[in-house]
Amino acid sequence: MHAGYRLPAMFDYTSINTDTIESGIDEAITRAEKILERVVDIETEPNYANVMLPLDEISDVLGQANGNFAFMGYVHSDQEVRNAGTEAQEKLQTLGVEMAFNRDLYRAVTRYAETEEAIGLEGEAARFLEFTLRDLRRAGHELDAESQSALKEKTQRLVELGIKFQQNIDSAEAVLLVDREDLEGLPDAYADSLEPDEETGKLRVTMAYPHVVPFLENATRRDLREKVGFLFNTRALKENRELLEEAIRLRNESAEIFGLSSWAHHVLEERMAKTPERVADFYAELIPSLTAQGKSDIAAMADRLETDTGDYRLRSWDWRYYDTVQRKTEYGIDQYEVAKYLPLDQVLDGMFELCQETFGLTFFQLPDAKAWHADVTLYAIHDAESGELLSHFYLDLFPREGTFGHAAEFSITSSRRLEDGSYQNPVCAMVANFTKPTKDAPSLLQHSELETLFHEFGHVLHQSLGRTELTRFSGTNVERDFVEAPSQIMQHWVWRSDVLKRFARHHETGEPIPDELVDQLVAARRLNTAVTQLRQIQYGVFDAEIHGPGSVKDLDAIVLNASEISLLPFHEGTFFPASFGHLMGGYDASYYGYMWSEVFGDDMFSRFEDEGVTSPDVGMSYRREVLEKGGTLDADELLFNFLGREPDNSAFLSKLGITGTD
Repeated sequence: MHAGYRLPAMFDYTSINTDTIESGIDEAITRAEKILERVVDIETEPNYANVMLPLDEISDVLGQANGNFAFMGYVHSDQEVRNAGTEAQEKLQTLGVEMAFNRDLYRAVTRYAETEEAIGLEGEAARFLEFTLRDLRRAGHELDAESQSALKEKTQRLVELGIKFQQNIDSAEAVLLVDREDLEGLPDAYADSLEPDEETGKLRVTMAYPHVVPFLENATRRDLREKVGFLFNTRALKENRELLEEAIRLRNESAEIFGLSSWAHHVLEERMAKTPERVADFYAELIPSLTAQGKSDIAAMADRLETDTGDYRLRSWDWRYYDTVQRKTEYGIDQYEVAKYLPLDQVLDGMFELCQETFGLTFFQLPDAKAWHADVTLYAIHDAESGELLSHFYLDLFPREGTFGHAAEFSITSSRRLEDGSYQNPVCAMVANFTKPTKDAPSLLQHSELETLFHEFGHVLHQSLGRTELTRFSGTNVERDFVEAPSQIMQHWVWRSDVLKRFARHHETGEPIPDELVDQLVAARRLNTAVTQLRQIQYGVFDAEIHGPGSVKDLDAIVLNASEISLLPFHEGTFFPASFGHLMGGYDASYYGYMWSEVFGDDMFSRFEDEGVTSPDVGMSYRREVLEKGGTLDADELLFNFLGREPDNSAFLSKLGITGTD
């Protein structure tokens, strides 16, 4: 860090408790309501400054309250504080519903929209008015009073269901108790990371990702892999199945109020894909070739299973294990051996250096983060050329009981132009669940975890580098089926030998990762890719089907139908949707967006491959044309501006080993 660097005032999370959360949320709500009152009570001629800008200020006030207080529901170690954070989130979302359905607000905005000034708006301001009018239409303001009232009731109930659904996942307590000898195939470090059960003394394999994924990939005990798979895919089953069924019904009924045949039709109005039919065509183009390759991949793994057990039927709890076996025997890749060269702190330094070189940035870790946990670190991003401070981000990378169990980026403060003309820099947090360091060893990342780190950091960059005028379009506020593209593009760097060799060094000896190991790792990139992609399509098809026409769905039948796409037999008794947080976390009818975004991430990276994978010229073009623009332009336009042509799927298909479709 520069010697002269001054630590800016950041929110002090160390003082957070249930009282500060409650008072902080109430204060933000009061402030937002007062701003709204000024908008709807305007007696003078409405204009952009007294109607639209206050609405963006409301978004900023509530967004910061969410990041400072409600966010604690995901990450705080104290259960009572997490509960208070969850309650705060519900309050904020409830207020959001109330404002969207406010008839006086609708009248104020539509009155302004008819003015000469509004008609003459351009750029970001015009887009803001357009999107606000769309939001109000989608809140039912063009419906009759009875229909809008019914829509509001359903919308509010969906808020409650979504919050409870995620809370149930995070608080699920499923665990497999094992003895140390049950962990054959796993390194001693894995066993050392497990906590002993207070009653039995056995080791606790929780359903957190740092426990589940290595177990499924390495444990030789097939019966225990099956148990872990069962426990993982039945988390929150009793609590969440009913919530999901109710949400599906309410969503479909809401769509029908608008005269639409399904929730997917309603949701996709705001997406790049626009229609469910286009999503179905997207999958239909991929499934035949992936299925043909997937059958071959599964057959190869099944041969090994038969040799080991006499059983030729590969199951969902087998494929990760035999994928690992293949990587070891056919490519000489031991993921734990690779991990020795990927200590977390060293990887972070390497990732920052890559971003500094490519995107013209400088990173500083700040002292005394005043975060919600001692493990959390705080960083500042500056523009390398001008020295201008651009943003801050927190890294919260290790699992804690009861906290968010996956990996994600959360916005804390959005970027926007303030009323006095100054600029509000963004703040965000990346939350993950990597293996925590011990007294004997640092946190060592498997390559898949390295890919997760780079993926989520793509979201951090997107959130951190946005330079929009309005909160509405800041950072990751883009179409949901494009939002993953800036994270998908980041994953490409971890498959580059020239990039890996920059920072992959043995955590004990400091020796660089052997060229042969890197080459083998990269060579194995396509191994069983069809299987992993078909599993993604399985989830996307399930999501599409439950949000298709009809209020009542046979979820078990849909699960079975979607499972057939994976080419692996259904695991009887499981119900993965109960712990599939994306279904209630904003990806409803939109899970296809991960693969859809991957197409564009691959296409954008093709320009790096053509002109230089760490080229500052390409990197700055990407930063200026994509990251900084946020949602101020449609994603299609962002892509065209960066690529200099219409986007296509050739890079994506090539990565999958598909050169055409049948």
